[in-house]
Amino acid sequence: MHLRRLILSVCLLVVLPAAYASAGAETAIGVAMDDFSYTDTSAEPANQTAAHERRLSAFMAALRRDIGGDRRYRLVPSAQDGAAFKVIGGIQKTSTLVQWAKVAVIDVGAKKVVMDKLYTFRGDNDESWERAEIFVSREIVAALGTPAPIALAVFEFELDDNTAAPAAGLAAADASYLAEVTGSVRDALGRSGRYRLVDVGSANEAALNARALRDCGGCEAAIAQGLGADQSLIGVVRRVSRTEYTLGFQVRDARTGVVLARGDSGLRLGADYSWKRGAVRLVSDRMIENQPQQ
Repeated sequence: MHLRRLILSVCLLVVLPAAYASAGAETAIGVAMDDFSYTDTSAEPANQTAAHERRLSAFMAALRRDIGGDRRYRLVPSAQDGAAFKVIGGIQKTSTLVQWAKVAVIDVGAKKVVMDKLYTFRGDNDESWERAEIFVSREIVAALGTPAPIALAVFEFELDDNTAAPAAGLAAADASYLAEVTGSVRDALGRSGRYRLVDVGSANEAALNARALRDCGGCEAAIAQGLGADQSLIGVVRRVSRTEYTLGFQVRDARTGVVLARGDSGLRLGADYSWKRGAVRLVSDRMIENQPQQ
């Protein structure tokens, strides 16, 4: 139950409002850290409350010393005091030799969890607690230096068919190939770790339903923002002839609508089964392999 409450706390903290401005290059990043909770469910007969309180106090002091000792960071009381990140955690003793530590790091401004891990460590003495603190502090520092994934709304790829009659609808085969393209692109971006995919299934705008986001003047950005995304991605397969196609995509900032990235195959591809391979390669080249982490 203790760990479940802690997980719930993580979810509640994620909805905190932004309370800081991006620090300048010479300004240390504010980090708020609550005292970790402690629960003993080992059912050992001896009352070790005093020893656990002492060890937890030493653990937190060392953790704050390690984080605060890194010149990139400064400890602050709360998000309202300029914390860019908040660290929370809890430790639970489950048996004589086993303890669990649940630790989460929240990017307050981005409203995202950048680390949420459960650790186990053996022993319940000063030495075992010290080893656990050294390991946890390293993990926290690594998480603080890792940007939160970008929340990305990847909309269904659309077909711009220059060979079809104006009244013709989307053929079943084309719809199937487009679904494969979209699914494969989403998989590649999700696996990269750079992006966190936002579910677009609840969106119901007319341009989206008509598969015409490519012609809506950037309306996909507003739709993505309404879904809680940082960025939007739309993609188009252009049918030049019955056997030739080109591919393109565009990424916008969900808040401003500014185009952040775009790509076009520039080459006429072969049969429709090549759409998926071509789209994944194009998007991966421009958004994963050749893009620095922000």
